[in-house]
Amino acid sequence: NRFGLGYVLFRITSDVEKLEFPMAPVAAEGATALAETSAKKETWRWKVFSIAAMIGVVFGSIYIVIPTITGLIATKPLMLIPIPWVDFTAAIGAFLPTAMLGFFTDLTFLFAGFVLPFWVVAGIFIGAIGGKVILSPILYRHTNIFHTWQSGMSVIPANIANTMDFWLSITIGTGVVVGLIGIWKLITARRNKKEKTERRQKLPAGRGDLPIWLALLVWFVSTSIYIIICHILVPNFPLFLFVLFGFILTPFLSYISARMFGITGVATGVSFPMVREGTFILSGYKGADIWFAPVPYFDHGGATQEFKQLELTKTRFTSWYKAEFMALAVMLFCSFLFWSIIWRMGPIPSSTYPYVQKLWPMSATFQCLWATSTVEGGAAWMLEALKFKYIVGGSITGIALYALLLLTHAPVAIFYGIVGGIAIFPHQAIPMFLGALLGRFYFAKKLGKENWRRYTPILLAGYACGMGLIGMFSIAVALIAKTVFQLVF
Repeated sequence: NRFGLGYVLFRITSDVEKLEFPMAPVAAEGATALAETSAKKETWRWKVFSIAAMIGVVFGSIYIVIPTITGLIATKPLMLIPIPWVDFTAAIGAFLPTAMLGFFTDLTFLFAGFVLPFWVVAGIFIGAIGGKVILSPILYRHTNIFHTWQSGMSVIPANIANTMDFWLSITIGTGVVVGLIGIWKLITARRNKKEKTERRQKLPAGRGDLPIWLALLVWFVSTSIYIIICHILVPNFPLFLFVLFGFILTPFLSYISARMFGITGVATGVSFPMVREGTFILSGYKGADIWFAPVPYFDHGGATQEFKQLELTKTRFTSWYKAEFMALAVMLFCSFLFWSIIWRMGPIPSSTYPYVQKLWPMSATFQCLWATSTVEGGAAWMLEALKFKYIVGGSITGIALYALLLLTHAPVAIFYGIVGGIAIFPHQAIPMFLGALLGRFYFAKKLGKENWRRYTPILLAGYACGMGLIGMFSIAVALIAKTVFQLVF
């Protein structure tokens, strides 16, 4: 399903619309650097990659290894650096009610700020800080919108309360605008038939391209299988809604996401949020089983970035298909094996898994709220959270902002950044913006703008590699230690 539709969207966004995919060079340059050293012809890429990898190893030793190892011998892991964030939300609640403020302690967000286009990151910062730190307290003081928030809330309960009261509807409204803009862009791109024909003729040779009809056929068949399975599992749910999800909403959502990856490099929070959930409720179906059915409502936009990475590394698409199917066979066995071991290492969530301990309660809360809305006698909290006037207001504001940027010839990337920014925590936006400022106003001037542009994707890839290696080492030690512990007793 992902291969078929993802490939079609890649052809549209990359070959027809010529979007840049700013994050695609991260993995591509990292793979190139590793390939160079294996071929014994080290260049500047390997040096930059090695420096960033060592930063990841050193930081990961403090950030990951110490909590993991101390968690084996103590009841609570020792964290020299808080995981996953430093949160000031409860502290500022007295003078900035409903505001959420803090920062992620993982340097990944800082390095991502180096790579992403500056105006995209600036938009993310404006959306997150302007919305969650400035606008929310103003609305709290002058309206009755935020009636769920309570003083003393940390970021997770505050986010749940604020999302239910206001930001859920706004995110839906702005997501609709992104989708409409994407459709408009696609229509205008296809009006020039001559340009379209020329682009078709100039497809890179040896890329492993498939016929469009074959990719669509693969997607159609796999989606049909999903629909059949869902109908068997939940026979009383309207069949036409499964068809709607699989053949209309999935391509639409995936195209929006693909455009966001192509323009900003990320697609966090950009979708038509709660369409799946709203459909379940409005269908009149009663029962919780529909919430756990494999409904074919997917976002395959991320696959377009993977195809772009393959193109940059000159890897044939067919080789990727073979590798993915081989990995699937291994994963089906190993995933159950390792999850069973990980589950035995300690309760989930617990202090053993600090990231999960912070974020799973939020996910579980929203999932329970949705599921209870279709159960007999269940509360209708989520229906009350969807406010049509705020959805329309978010859409109108999004259209006005986009039009203003076009009229003033300002970077349109700011708009996409703002849309993504209002859907995330300020904790993510702050280190990203700091990285963008350092890159644009210090490193680019010190090293040269062109050199810095070439270094940034390799820096992020190297850092991720270093963190990944040290993370795998610490997890391996923990798995062995816990397994031995279980055997002794």
